[in-house]
Amino acid sequence: MLIKKKKSFNFKESLVTEEKYYLNRRKLIKGLGSLLIFPSFTPSILSKNINYDITSREPTKFEVLTKYNNYFEFGTSKEIWKASQKLNTENWKISVTGGKYSGKEISLDSVIKNFQLEERIYKFRCVEAWSMIVPWYGFQLSELLKFLEPETDTKYISFKTFFDPEVAFNQKQTWYPWPYQEIITLEEANNPLAFIATGLYGKKLPNQNGAPIRLVLPWKYGFKSIKSIVKIEFLKEREKSFWETIAPKEYGFWANVNPKVPHRRWSQEFEKDIGTGKKYPTKIFNGYEKWVSYLYKGVDSNSLFF
Repeated sequence: MLIKKKKSFNFKESLVTEEKYYLNRRKLIKGLGSLLIFPSFTPSILSKNINYDITSREPTKFEVLTKYNNYFEFGTSKEIWKASQKLNTENWKISVTGGKYSGKEISLDSVIKNFQLEERIYKFRCVEAWSMIVPWYGFQLSELLKFLEPETDTKYISFKTFFDPEVAFNQKQTWYPWPYQEIITLEEANNPLAFIATGLYGKKLPNQNGAPIRLVLPWKYGFKSIKSIVKIEFLKEREKSFWETIAPKEYGFWANVNPKVPHRRWSQEFEKDIGTGKKYPTKIFNGYEKWVSYLYKGVDSNSLFF
């Protein structure tokens, strides 16, 4: 996985990495190992190659990444990109409960200025047994936690998305526990793979992909990577997430990828690449086992992958 760092989120369109350069750069990185490479191949600007890359598959094309999406607030089909354009992501704010900024609402722009942004190519695995290779843009979640300074006895972190039924029509379905909420442990949040995405393919994150800020946990099923975050809450006790409340035997708290634990309605042994249509064997923790397995020592293995 290549990481390219930038000091500002507001970069010029002329500096955006084009899709073809991602593909060429990926081939070079595979051949050059630990050498430092910048995607525009400018020798005076270097970036570090951290080897989190777990697949030889090419990044999924931009038009596929932005036209095949789950976003339950806007409907149950994969073609929700048009409906999601109703969401206004300008002047986005995030409220915080717990820690240094408890009770405050923080501007996303003011938060982003505190971090160097990176590009990370992760495999995204949906619980529906399909996958994509996504070049995300953003910053490590652990850096955000350092900035927000949670209390020392924090054990869990809750992320919530917006609630606006006039914009997102599926939120009018009152039998669902809106707003969408996902919860992870503090240890998971501090894992180096846990990522906050603000863009993809070097461009600002499209609405349908979770604009303007979303969570990315590549070793878990995709529904854990909550979109359009408006609230972060530091918890001492575990609460139930959105899908865990609805169907805990199908979409549980942990939701770590495991080919040997089927969904109640389909197998998880294989995954279909949405970009190519090819099928691949599913890997434990989505292929990221060596970086995350330590998080779950002592956890009941019967629940770990639900």
